[in-house]
Amino acid sequence: MSDSDTLRVAIAQIAPVWLDREATISKVAEWVEGAANDGCELVAFGEALVPGYPFWLERTDGARFESPLQKSMHAHYLDQAVDITGGGLHRLQEAAADFGVHVVVGCIERAMDRGGHSVYCSVVQLGRDGRVLTVHRKLMPTYEERLAWATGDGHGLVTNQVGAFTVGALNCWENWMPLPRAALYAQGEDLHVAVWPGNVRNTTDITRFIARESRSYVLSASALMRRDDISDVVPHAEVIRAGSEEVLANGGSCIAAPDGGWLVEPVADAECLIAVTLHHGLVRRERQTFDPAGHYARPDVTRLVVDRKRQTTVEFLDA
Repeated sequence: MSDSDTLRVAIAQIAPVWLDREATISKVAEWVEGAANDGCELVAFGEALVPGYPFWLERTDGARFESPLQKSMHAHYLDQAVDITGGGLHRLQEAAADFGVHVVVGCIERAMDRGGHSVYCSVVQLGRDGRVLTVHRKLMPTYEERLAWATGDGHGLVTNQVGAFTVGALNCWENWMPLPRAALYAQGEDLHVAVWPGNVRNTTDITRFIARESRSYVLSASALMRRDDISDVVPHAEVIRAGSEEVLANGGSCIAAPDGGWLVEPVADAECLIAVTLHHGLVRRERQTFDPAGHYARPDVTRLVVDRKRQTTVEFLDA
């Protein structure tokens, strides 16, 4: 295999500066630099990392209707969410360009194309030149997440080329959804990035399953969150801490090979950079017996239709 067949990648398993957008982006940018110093060309971060996962919901009676506490937290979450089209990731885009690293990061997106007062759990891909390549809004928030996040659409179900590899990404439990996975496979995906808020129990089975199903490399990028990460400046910090265990998210980042074997087993309870070198030739070897969108597909029998329009509530027909 030639050097052009290889790609050095990393997972930065870190905790956010919880619910502080700018401080978290600065921290992510520092880890992008660290990945570059390790020779990495791609680095992935956890779900909703910027500015953080809504851990308060299940710890403060999040489903209580017309709750002043929940309204206060929603207002703060909106304030700290990321307006991507307005340049909210500019600092991180600069880091990607300065260090020539493709960045995959989870963020809470304040979507101005939907009025600007609802948020989406989005996984963003930034190119090595700093451009925003893909913003995929999570199709279906899981359980209590629906109290904070709106449902996404298919606009971000696209792949991007990074060296010899075709990279796609999904958020958390939508990695369990067969049809979105199939949509990425059909576009030649051979490096799948699954982003998670962070727990070993989430990544242990699905990471190897996707690798085996798709005959692709799979990076499961998780975050950390501890009770001590809840700063006093967060609204209702004392109440949230009182309802929280010592560790809210223990990581679980891991990497599987195209044959379903581990390159890195799930790593827990540590902020760390997990870096490996991938060889595209291993993808091609495993596709010899099974290629889910190629020689093993039967489009004459089953086909998938994907609507990739960005969903909006209004269409203006101006004179």
